[in-house]
Amino acid sequence: MAYSDIPVAPGALLGAHSQPDDLYRAGLAYATGTGAEVNLVEAHKWFNLAAVRGHEDARVQRQDMAEMLTTEEVKLALQAARAWMKLAN
Repeated sequence: MAYSDIPVAPGALLGAHSQPDDLYRAGLAYATGTGAEVNLVEAHKWFNLAAVRGHEDARVQRQDMAEMLTTEEVKLALQAARAWMKLAN
């Protein structure tokens, strides 16, 4: 079985030392449904984490996601990002 055939959720293997591009790609996966179900809250979370680490395209995508989500959904995404940062560190 090829590594790419292993069913792992986008972002499952990312940790404290993950590069902004990796976090951004996890956001893209959730935003587009590539390798995962479309989940805009998860997409916002990963774009936010990438943006915090300086990824410029992630900042734009994070804003786009925020415009598609309710205030409560954005709040959930931000909480999830903070929880991930706590676990990753």
